[in-house]
Amino acid sequence: MTIQSAPAPEWKIAQWLNTNVPLSVDALRGKVILAVAFQMLCPGCVSQGLPQAQRARAAFSPDDLAVIGLHTVFEHHAAMMPVSLEAFLHEYRIGFPVGVDQPDGSGGPPLTMRAYEMRGTPTTLLIDRQGRLRTHAFGHLSDLQLGAELATLIGERPLGSTRPSGELGGVCTPDGCS
Repeated sequence: MTIQSAPAPEWKIAQWLNTNVPLSVDALRGKVILAVAFQMLCPGCVSQGLPQAQRARAAFSPDDLAVIGLHTVFEHHAAMMPVSLEAFLHEYRIGFPVGVDQPDGSGGPPLTMRAYEMRGTPTTLLIDRQGRLRTHAFGHLSDLQLGAELATLIGERPLGSTRPSGELGGVCTPDGCS
């Protein structure tokens, strides 16, 4: 796991499922984003990553947290086409938006996977309210760790929020308040 504070790259999505509008890191600014990169044939994704994302979605307000799936197919391409993914999402009752990562056109890693330098799936990405990538974790995080990190990010005041004293404030992060 790496903890960062650089701007999160935009997703390169070929198709969105479970949403009527295309989503982007920029469009979700103001919310914390939990993005889970997965493949529907990945045992760790099916048994741990996706159920954890569903639990996080149920535990936090949609006003504070956007849960996004990124279907990042880097193997078994023929078996994981969007039509198969639609059936998978229905069967597993995945209701949050899922973006199909844009293939690179030459059989290499898909474009979002490449932009985030992912090593595989599942990968957990946490993006703060300002659009900065704060956590990049390959594999599974414990529920307790993920919950603590989400609560910390959600608790950071967004730019322009009011401080407890009533004066207009900035952003409070682990590095301090501005």
